[in-house]
Amino acid sequence: MGKLDGRVAMVTGAARGIGAATAIRLAEEGAKVGVIDLDGASCENTVAAIRDLGGEAIAIGCNVADSQQVEAAVEQVVSTFGRLDILVNNAGVIRDNLLFKMTEEDWDTVMNVHLKGHFLCSRAAQKHMVQQRYGKIVNVSSTSALGNRGQANYSAAKAGIQGFTKTLAIELGPFNINVNAVAPGFIDTDMTRATAQRVGVDPEQFKQAAIERIPLRRVGQPRDVANVIAFLASDDASYVSGQVIYVHGGRP
Repeated sequence: MGKLDGRVAMVTGAARGIGAATAIRLAEEGAKVGVIDLDGASCENTVAAIRDLGGEAIAIGCNVADSQQVEAAVEQVVSTFGRLDILVNNAGVIRDNLLFKMTEEDWDTVMNVHLKGHFLCSRAAQKHMVQQRYGKIVNVSSTSALGNRGQANYSAAKAGIQGFTKTLAIELGPFNINVNAVAPGFIDTDMTRATAQRVGVDPEQFKQAAIERIPLRRVGQPRDVANVIAFLASDDASYVSGQVIYVHGGRP
């Protein structure tokens, strides 16, 4: 038996990277999964991987910054699987630049996908969780919340997610809904490779430089973050709420 047997999860930004690894990890524990990304077709590989495991999943295209699309996505998950127990807010983008070069569009895009997206998805999901008096919301922040050169927008959004998480834990706790966040450090994904290209560094050299700063002497993999999310989504974490767990290999 899996720890999430009978549960239904919705994972945003699940076409690749941390989101895909999380959707698959939750399915391994028995959850049925709504696999959400901007382009529904891009989710098919994740859905196929879950079905290969014998699990159940559907792909849904959704812009998390659009309230109507978010409401429709949540309702599709509920109508397909009958309930919604777990929401993983993972969808994210980067528009990195130094402050004096950053455009309003760069700022707004990152804020809308991260902060507004977390807000809209949580607001839509909590209606079902409150009614059934059970739910798990896991938000994906970042070590960039502590500050990172060239990421004023991304750092601000990820810091905001931590405050958002702690506030939701207070508001939703009386309804038996746990709300937590994970804050990954250097994880080997398309996004970190894009960051390397932004600063003009070969991705492998970028990774090696990170390894030298990380006490565990390796960069993280999407599965490392997914494992922590799976814990927070399970009843093993039933008395954990309002927390931000840094998944960064011990880097101070």
